[in-house]
Amino acid sequence: MVAIETTDLTRRFGEVTALSELSLSVDDGALFGLLGPNGSGKTTTIELLTGQREPSSGTATVVGHDPVTKPMAVKRAIGILPEREDPPSFLSPREYLTFVGEVRDVPDVDDRIETWAERLEFAGVLDALSTGLSEGERQRVMLAAAFLHDPDLVFIDEPLVNLDPIMQEQVKAVLADYCERGNTLFLSTHYVDVAAELCTHVGIVESGELVAECDPSEMSEDELLEYFIAEVGGERHGGGVEVRA
Repeated sequence: MVAIETTDLTRRFGEVTALSELSLSVDDGALFGLLGPNGSGKTTTIELLTGQREPSSGTATVVGHDPVTKPMAVKRAIGILPEREDPPSFLSPREYLTFVGEVRDVPDVDDRIETWAERLEFAGVLDALSTGLSEGERQRVMLAAAFLHDPDLVFIDEPLVNLDPIMQEQVKAVLADYCERGNTLFLSTHYVDVAAELCTHVGIVESGELVAECDPSEMSEDELLEYFIAEVGGERHGGGVEVRA
């Protein structure tokens, strides 16, 4: 079965083409990574697939629904974690997640909140105002919100941002377990090492175009890096590999 399918999906902002004729297919159970530099069209792709924006042309199907004509059906079936989105500062994590659970009609929401708070290690700040949380704690709360209703498909824009190395490993385990249970994950990143370690399939985008696709299990991280550099260019950055913006 196919979880996501696009045909010539395009988005223009005036004279600027942010995404150009994107055609891809993501199978159920895949951990698909969209890899590319900042400004290459990754976030625009997620916005189009999740019904946050309408395409200028082309079509998409997400969990069997068109995000343009059936945006609410798509939003009910998926979880979303945009990059740099925080819980409301005037609510505690518990209050925010309870609100999310009510909107999503989540059964046993209190139990699920406790489970995710323990799993992502923010139980100690569940009742603190979100304005006092660290960046990493806010990121973990938003991760819990994306998974709280146990969706079939989750979109995450830069999944490991603001997380320390120990929590990064725990989140990687959460994502892998989610897909091992037959669910689908669509993530965007500009880090080659993240895509190499996590993803079952990778699409490489540059200047709004899908320039290559590959199976990272068939190559080492260094081979994926070389492949990536051949397509769009990149450089080592800190402890990992980052694409040149």
